[in-house]
Amino acid sequence: MSAIRKVLVVDDDPVVGKSFNRVLSQKGYVVITAQDAAEALEKLREQEVDLVYTDIRMPGMDGIELAEEMKARRPWTPVVIVTGYGSKANEERAKAAGVSGFLNKPLSPEMIEESAALALSHPAVAPTAAPVAAPPSSAPDILPAPLPAAESRLKNIALFLAAPFIGLIYAVLLPFVGMGMLVWAAARALTKKSA
Repeated sequence: MSAIRKVLVVDDDPVVGKSFNRVLSQKGYVVITAQDAAEALEKLREQEVDLVYTDIRMPGMDGIELAEEMKARRPWTPVVIVTGYGSKANEERAKAAGVSGFLNKPLSPEMIEESAALALSHPAVAPTAAPVAAPPSSAPDILPAPLPAAESRLKNIALFLAAPFIGLIYAVLLPFVGMGMLVWAAARALTKKSA
């Protein structure tokens, strides 16, 4: 990434903003946080940003209303919805508002990185006049995929559920692999001495 990109994360949970900051700042992004839509709009009056992530459920204006307001003011700025309350109705409202992506919590660092890269690599989506379900190929999905949204979601869920077990396998097998390597090295040393 040649130029520094600014990302605004709008969520009433400060842990979410810290997570985005931890992941994206290591990739050269500048992360700005806001606790609600009013604070986000104030920060957007003060400075330009390249990408906005917003939660749906927040005090005052919700995230989709914020996305609509953003698209009215800055239609070129990509907005990604991040929520723990994903539903088909919310996704349709978000697409109608012109968001670039829709992510369901919990998020992995990879999901955050990929969504930022993808949202910034595609032109922002213009809002539609009425909430109409669009075909999956008309708006860029957040995950790089020729996969439909349902398959993509299933893949993310499967990876999320499998991660602890994969870590457990590594934790359990690593000592055995290390011991095996020590035994092999000792056996090799003994065979050299006896030869």
